[in-house]
Amino acid sequence: MVPHLTTALTGPLLDLEKRFIDGGASIEQWLRRQWQEHTPPFYASVDLRNSGFKLAPVDTNLFPGGFNNLNPEFLPLCVQATMVAIDKICPDARDLLLIPENHTRNQFYLQNVARLAAILRHTGLNVRIGSLLPDIASPTTLNLDDGQTLTLEPLKRIGSEGRRLGLDGFDPCAILLNNDLSAGVPEILKNLNEQFLLPPLHAGWHVRRKSSHFQAYSEVANDFGAYLGIDPWLIDPMFGVCGEINFQERTGEECLAANVDALLTRIRAKYLEYGVNDQPFVIVKADAGTYGMGIMTVHDASEVRGLNRRQRNKMAVVKEGLPVTEVIIQEGVPTFETVDEGVAEPVIYMIDRYVVGGFYRVNAARGRDENLNAPGMHFKPLAFEIGCLLPDRGQAPDAPPNRFYAYGVVARLALLAAAIELERAAPAAA
Repeated sequence: MVPHLTTALTGPLLDLEKRFIDGGASIEQWLRRQWQEHTPPFYASVDLRNSGFKLAPVDTNLFPGGFNNLNPEFLPLCVQATMVAIDKICPDARDLLLIPENHTRNQFYLQNVARLAAILRHTGLNVRIGSLLPDIASPTTLNLDDGQTLTLEPLKRIGSEGRRLGLDGFDPCAILLNNDLSAGVPEILKNLNEQFLLPPLHAGWHVRRKSSHFQAYSEVANDFGAYLGIDPWLIDPMFGVCGEINFQERTGEECLAANVDALLTRIRAKYLEYGVNDQPFVIVKADAGTYGMGIMTVHDASEVRGLNRRQRNKMAVVKEGLPVTEVIIQEGVPTFETVDEGVAEPVIYMIDRYVVGGFYRVNAARGRDENLNAPGMHFKPLAFEIGCLLPDRGQAPDAPPNRFYAYGVVARLALLAAAIELERAAPAAA
């Protein structure tokens, strides 16, 4: 279903969408040139927010875990894009090892693994699933709620001197990680030889920082804005960083408050320039990590001074119980999109440099200025009745084909930023 949009059909976002539609050929040429210089990640998903006056990414995931939420009609796109990605890396690939998260009780995540394995198998690959769980000592079959099964097998080092990773009787050309390595790199994944690891280890949250990604994205948005003749702020969330915070010990509060105040001042100036009457806000979140943990909405710097125990406990740790010591303060982009009376935001999925689908994250328990990746959320896998690749100049700029095309453009800008981010973070060659 196409969401009901509460935004008026006027204003900056409509103008932006019209610019995207009118400049579609130039945009595709510009992106094509970028991909000649930068290698896209194997896959990624991008959370977008559409405020009616701004369309911007708010998070980019390099280990996407929601393939089960995509419209099944988009699977041919997924398979074709995966073929391109595999051919670039290992044209003669026959065997691929998929390593998932350790969520053996999360049925939705396991259905994602099953969908991802199916996409890979449709490309002609032999796919087996290796588990990092120490209690998986032999092939273990899991029954999924949708009737499918998944077989997890114990990983082992193989080959001469144990420099390769595989399973019993299985020596893969490539290894696809669907595990974000929040807790660090397990020993079994280190020092692999002559195997392609996708994404690379330095894409994991043990190294990666959201602020590094959004710094790269800001540069991309500025270049793209200059090329297209638009204010990059319309597609770029401003941000700041505080790297000296300890919520449990109540240190770094002044650093956080100062950064919040500075960013709110910059947002107010932009709101004044564009005649936006909304109350500006920022999102404070862990600079590393996923799963909607360690996030709070802030409208005034005073709100981050003297946080109560519940607030500090919420912000102090993220996935795997890791402590938060660095936070990104990101311009809040309210969402005006709703699906089934719930506040919604689009999530765009890409394989290689291609948009392969998307869905809406919906949360009726949250407001339009809050994080939707929280308890109460659900997904609309059939939300995108049409793809994100075919704008229709014969329709209004906010018609579904054109709005979804705009989503695809901004998501691919975030993908380009991720490519640049990974290049900069790559370890120096020995």
